[in-house]
Amino acid sequence: MQKLSFLITFLTFTVCASAQTTLQGRVLDGRGRALPGANVFIKGSYDGANADSSRAFRFQTTRRDTATLLVTYVGFDNYAQKLTLTGALMDLKITMNESANELNTVVITAGAFEASDSKRMTMLKAMDIVNIAGAAADITGAVNFMPGAQRVGEQAGLFVRGGSNLEAKVIIDGLIVQNPFFSSLPDMQQRGRFNPFQFKGTSFSTGGYSAQYGQALSSVLLLNTTDKGSQDGVSLSLNLASAGVTYDNATEKSSISATAYYGDLRPLFALVKQNVEWQKAPTYGGGSMTYRYQPTKNGMIKAYGMYSDSRLSMIFRDPGQASQTNELGRTLLTQNNRNVFINSTYTDSWDEGKWNVNAGFSYSHDTDDMTMGQYDFSRQNRRAQVRAVLTRALPGNSQLLFGTEFHSISLGNSVFGNKYSLNDQFAATFAELQLYASRKLAIQLGVRGEYTSIINRFNVAPRLSMAYKTGSYSQVSLGAGQFYQTPDYNYLFRNQLLNYERADHLILNYQVIKNKRTFRVETFYKNYAQLVRELPNPGDNSGFDANPYRFPNGITNNTGNGYAQGFDVFWRDEKSIKGFDYWVTYSYVDTERLFRNYTMQATPTFVSNHNLSLITRRYIEKIRTNLSLTYAYTSGRPYYNPNRPEGQFLTDRTPEVHNISLSANYITRFKGNFVVLYASVDNLLNTRNVFTYRYTADQKTRYAVGPTTYRSFFVGGLIMLGKKAKVDINKL
Repeated sequence: MQKLSFLITFLTFTVCASAQTTLQGRVLDGRGRALPGANVFIKGSYDGANADSSRAFRFQTTRRDTATLLVTYVGFDNYAQKLTLTGALMDLKITMNESANELNTVVITAGAFEASDSKRMTMLKAMDIVNIAGAAADITGAVNFMPGAQRVGEQAGLFVRGGSNLEAKVIIDGLIVQNPFFSSLPDMQQRGRFNPFQFKGTSFSTGGYSAQYGQALSSVLLLNTTDKGSQDGVSLSLNLASAGVTYDNATEKSSISATAYYGDLRPLFALVKQNVEWQKAPTYGGGSMTYRYQPTKNGMIKAYGMYSDSRLSMIFRDPGQASQTNELGRTLLTQNNRNVFINSTYTDSWDEGKWNVNAGFSYSHDTDDMTMGQYDFSRQNRRAQVRAVLTRALPGNSQLLFGTEFHSISLGNSVFGNKYSLNDQFAATFAELQLYASRKLAIQLGVRGEYTSIINRFNVAPRLSMAYKTGSYSQVSLGAGQFYQTPDYNYLFRNQLLNYERADHLILNYQVIKNKRTFRVETFYKNYAQLVRELPNPGDNSGFDANPYRFPNGITNNTGNGYAQGFDVFWRDEKSIKGFDYWVTYSYVDTERLFRNYTMQATPTFVSNHNLSLITRRYIEKIRTNLSLTYAYTSGRPYYNPNRPEGQFLTDRTPEVHNISLSANYITRFKGNFVVLYASVDNLLNTRNVFTYRYTADQKTRYAVGPTTYRSFFVGGLIMLGKKAKVDINKL
């Protein structure tokens, strides 16, 4: 019996041994170099081995017929090969492809200035925005110090590379924000409505942007909201202008944040001399709520809503109302602004991340009850939009996306008591392929089609971006494309036969990022076509009207044109001096246009040829204080002098603008709670800056338009109640 048992065991072992297959071979990268330690194994079994230092491996498997050989190695794409196992020796040569990642793969950057924590090119985090002296903790205020942006002190909005404030759009989670700034006022720069800590990433595109976005001739500012709240408890804030309370609560799958605030600028104005004659200093109040929920492993629902209400009255100088009895056109303006904004998105992925969906909805309603003198200048607008994007991941880190969006827009305006209104339905569809031809070459091809009902026209806009990696830390990028925009609605109130305005972009970029140092230089050319021109009515010989508050009432067409060209330079160094961070930006633009009611091609009044900024920041750990100093220089801008001959249209220039700002943040604890105290001074040297000059209606008296105050200061504090509240000092 023992002999029989031994025989059966021996025969079984012999059969198994005869069915074994021996696999051996080498594991190499694309250059033929060894990958020691690569894990080689049969899928669904324990049969396998690691490649040795000479890149060789050898092991046996009892599997028969067909099997899948898998090879894995850190930094490389997984390798899979179908095998037919016959029991014979198999000699294999395996070549693995290096994974596409942020350290070894080219990144398309021409025209885009990334500022996301998820990108290796991190330029502006939320704390950067808060700590930049002179930015007033405002996203767009910080962007004004970035390459390509131009500082225009007396108007609201972003001005980029010779473009007007109407040519730049602010986009949150892919959805256009109808009213990203607080309501505009004569000769005042307004701040943005949104808190920088709402967003995990900020990408400032100075041109040549993706086919996913449109309706912007010059630029888009892309803001992506955070996926989950990081605080728990209540925060209280108090400063010279407002008081607020915030409640945060986060669980494993959801979080909610709610904020309420009230502001009254009278205490601030009592301490800081104003250049504005306020009849009623601004008061404002409002609140917001953010809710995030993760229904599945990869899914995320985010909803955000906000409401604000502000009231004020002031005397402003209206050049169109000047007379012998009112030389400077002193006009009473009253305004009550109410704004509602709702934004909701859903993102998800499936099939191991090969498919991604991003869908969103937003609604905004903004109302200005406003009078100037005895006339009604009220205005209101509504925008509802839906958007959906589907992305398919392709081999080699490439991807294909396609999407669509629809907007319903309603606007109304009162001008000297005359009421204008319109409704517009805007639809777009787009597709974009991002292809990695190699680890050194990336190409992005896109096309966008748009239809606008108000002018009953359709456009097709091709886009191209590409980048080539010139070294381990450097690359060159190219961006080109066509960009369309519906004309200003003030023109469409009276003429709905106009065509789209168009800009053609060409951008070349070189950048080096190494050891927390970034150098970037970018040159660009923009060709403007089909711009709206205002022609005088028959018998009207009044010529150019420089009044910025005028309502166009002449003949309009699309015969305008122009160009913008120049370059930007950016340098940032976070390494050389411990705890010290600084960056320098310089932008040059040369541009001329024949548009609006210009009598000849000229540099627009909102353009300065040279913009320079130096931003420094130092965190002093011993006293837990962050200091920031900013110097900003802007060259003179054109202004209209009616006493010049016709051939010298817009040839006069304002003086240069210099500004030095200082800010400090101090972090401490009070009874276990985090406390942040902050103070800032703008225009430290009290320079009497001038933004532009205007003339009264009789063209005899010139007056300067400058900031609402020359030198100002601001102080305040924030306390976070609760043991879970935290501040990451490393991010300061």
